[in-house]
Amino acid sequence: MSAPIDSLPRGAWPSLRQLQFLVALQAQSSFVRAADSVGVTQPTLSAGIKELEIILAVVLVDRSRPGAHLSPAGEEAAARAGQILSAVEDMVQTVRGIDAPLVGPFRLGAIPTIAPFLLPQALRVLKARFPLLRLTLKEEVSARLIEALKARTLDAAFIALPYEAPGIDVAVVGEDEFMLATPGNHKLAHKADLSPADLVGEEVLLLDDGHCLRQHALSVCRLGPREGATDLGATSLHTLVQMVAGGMGVTLLPKIAVDAGVARAADVSIRSFQPQLIGRNLGVAWRAGGARAGDAQLIAETLKAAMAGGHRAD
Repeated sequence: MSAPIDSLPRGAWPSLRQLQFLVALQAQSSFVRAADSVGVTQPTLSAGIKELEIILAVVLVDRSRPGAHLSPAGEEAAARAGQILSAVEDMVQTVRGIDAPLVGPFRLGAIPTIAPFLLPQALRVLKARFPLLRLTLKEEVSARLIEALKARTLDAAFIALPYEAPGIDVAVVGEDEFMLATPGNHKLAHKADLSPADLVGEEVLLLDDGHCLRQHALSVCRLGPREGATDLGATSLHTLVQMVAGGMGVTLLPKIAVDAGVARAADVSIRSFQPQLIGRNLGVAWRAGGARAGDAQLIAETLKAAMAGGHRAD
């Protein structure tokens, strides 16, 4: 049974470090890995968890089972501890940013069809304008980036639009053209006035269902499984390019990836549609009303200006 707050000894409140230990233990399911993730020894982390149990007067770790499994009370405490730590971090970042925006750490996510092709350009532009900014990067599919934004483990994410999610604001920073990649000897490799209608009946290779690029490609070309769209389970554009080079079909590539050289060493033909096929918008997403919303908007404005000015990653 939990002790009421007013029964706690004077000063016997959980420390932020103890809460950090508990959140790490929940995430890692191992005392050793949890200790390593927060930069302490395993005995230090174990002692901190034990002290937290004494303060809260509850068992947080189920020690009757092998490994590090939290009790129901431990799961609840860890969930609330994560919220507290996020709120404290938001407070710190808000106060630090009152006089100087984009100073210190900022956690930026990006989807795999953007990260390796546009982030080099983005990082150089942001570093030049905000030399005190310390970016940490996470590459994931859109749904997981949005989850991370809501969980406050990311401050902003570079995603493809449209993408709607409750509690998330977005800003468009630029457009991305879709281009057609075919084997070098394919009939469409030299066709004049290439249009999406030419893809009907072709084997159109796509990324797996976790990637929003797949949905954007299907939508913009109005293709479905009966019309030859093939889900290969591929997780990267580099894999798609190699499959096209091997004669397995054709695919759509974002122009940012083509410009960055994704198909440079492959025996494939890259063609633009006529008129140009704008397959998606590129944008920055952030938690609506969050402490880093202003910084996220500033990042979006900076990248929009850079893209409009013709800056390139190479």
